[in-house]
Amino acid sequence: MAFVKTPALEKHRKHATDTGSSQVQIGVLTERINFLNDHFRQHAKDHHGRRGLLKMVGKRRRHLDYLKRTDVESYRKIISDLGLRY
Repeated sequence: MAFVKTPALEKHRKHATDTGSSQVQIGVLTERINFLNDHFRQHAKDHHGRRGLLKMVGKRRRHLDYLKRTDVESYRKIISDLGLRY
């Protein structure tokens, strides 16, 4: 089963052709991270794939930091929509 990013794009975009805004990228990365977490529950010894997961987590963190710096309201909204903070 492969990761499909179209639903995540449609859920987080601001307008019809929005594919690169920070909110969209954070949403797609979060969906992909969740997908890979399920993969690692079955394949615990896949260390090379785990490195890619950690790189994605860092990229998402950088996007979140940028969004927090530039648009706090959008940051709060995406955090609550994705359930990233408890």
